[in-house]
Amino acid sequence: MEPPVTTNRSIIHLDLDTFFVSVERLRNKRLHGLPLIIGGRSERGVVAACSYEARRFGIQAGMALKLARQLCPDALVIAGDMEQYAYYSNLITSLIQQDAPVFEKASIDEFYLDVSGMDRYFGCFQWGA
Repeated sequence: MEPPVTTNRSIIHLDLDTFFVSVERLRNKRLHGLPLIIGGRSERGVVAACSYEARRFGIQAGMALKLARQLCPDALVIAGDMEQYAYYSNLITSLIQQDAPVFEKASIDEFYLDVSGMDRYFGCFQWGA
């Protein structure tokens, strides 16, 4: 009787934190270092994303925009541009696709890469880095 086959998997989870904020800052360098909120602009809007500078005030994604504005009145609120976010997401997907043996795009800013077996060449951790 043969021993059971073990399959060690190496999965990298890429979650592009503050992706929407990063795209906005690529488009407008003056936004660097400022507290930013991406989301609806009406009183009933919701924070879709926010910068680290805004997070220091307790702002989080999913929070009511009205509360976020109370926590950080100086934050800039940007409605967002899904067309631009999709464009940059596709660029990142192209880069991942060039090198990752197997990957899955879970959302506009989240990916799973299966790098099992890459340790034979580089080491999965080194490859991921």
